[in-house]
Amino acid sequence: MKQVQQPDALLVLKDGSVFRGTALGKIGTAGGEICFNTGMTGYQEIYTDPSYYGQVIVNTTSHIGNYGVQYRDEEESGSVKIRGMVCNFFSQIHSRHTADTSLQEYFERANIVGISGIDTRQVVRHIRDKGVMNCIISSEILDPAVLLDRLHQIPDMEGLELSSEVSTQQIYEAGDAGRADFKVAVLDLGIKKSILNNLASRGAHCRVFPAKTPFEEINAWNPDGYFISNGPGDPAAMPYAVQTVKQALETDKPLFGICLGHQILSLASGITTYKMHNGHRGLNHPVKNLITGLCEVTSQNHGFAVRADEVMENRDIELTHVNLNDKTIEGIRRKDRPAFSVQYHPEASPGPHDSRYLFDDFVKLIEVEAR
Repeated sequence: MKQVQQPDALLVLKDGSVFRGTALGKIGTAGGEICFNTGMTGYQEIYTDPSYYGQVIVNTTSHIGNYGVQYRDEEESGSVKIRGMVCNFFSQIHSRHTADTSLQEYFERANIVGISGIDTRQVVRHIRDKGVMNCIISSEILDPAVLLDRLHQIPDMEGLELSSEVSTQQIYEAGDAGRADFKVAVLDLGIKKSILNNLASRGAHCRVFPAKTPFEEINAWNPDGYFISNGPGDPAAMPYAVQTVKQALETDKPLFGICLGHQILSLASGITTYKMHNGHRGLNHPVKNLITGLCEVTSQNHGFAVRADEVMENRDIELTHVNLNDKTIEGIRRKDRPAFSVQYHPEASPGPHDSRYLFDDFVKLIEVEAR
């Protein structure tokens, strides 16, 4: 397979910055909130992570597409969730013999618009200075003024409720019901397949419920524990999920939240959230476990966080994990309920597996509460 010459493309940021490059994926126009991921591998897992819904990803690693894609093992959901992609060098040629297709073909089928040939270091430095903002990519319109006008029509991420758009519309199950040791009710706010795999591999029979399922319906299944998933959008725009978690806490059954689930548990506990200047997205974020004193290298993907001062002032909350780069809150647990959460991704797909013990902790909590 030879590299095919692609047409020109433009990347325009909300502040008027313009970057010129080469088209990749589908020829067209797409926009969303631009953010960067520093991971060196795992691009397919990133693109199919529902937490990225509504966002344009800047991949900071210099080569993207060189190992193609696999449909079976490396997708975190049933479809590509990003709005667009920005990279330095995009390879239409892939060398992995187990790949099903090229990333170019994969993006064409998924209607994803992207741009390559961009100095991603310059883009990332700009975003780090100015903060995340909306952007637009086009390989069919090459007039920056026209694109900037269209860009103003894209809604800001702050105040945006997106989980109900990516959540399952039908209840489904994961794990072997016949051999399972316990039942976990999963509130799907944009869950990744690898999270369900981690729960199922530890003996859980999971029933996955749509984001806006009434708690009474979830509780009627009589689960042994509750899991609140990751997902996209602003947690402060999700009062329905906060109410569900408040009701789940009242049952005194174990509850575990990841990423957006962590933010929802915090809101249900009286702690507010805020939009971060850049967010954390990558595979190498250092987090200290304040209970064990050990440091973990973690996989992260979030643009909102919980307020540290409110965590410290809340008598029902214990701080369990902190980010060693910027001291943001990475984990909490309730003192009065068997509930805990982390801001990062212990399933780490992609990423290091330092934090998968958290799934074991959840299982142990279920076992203790069942006695």
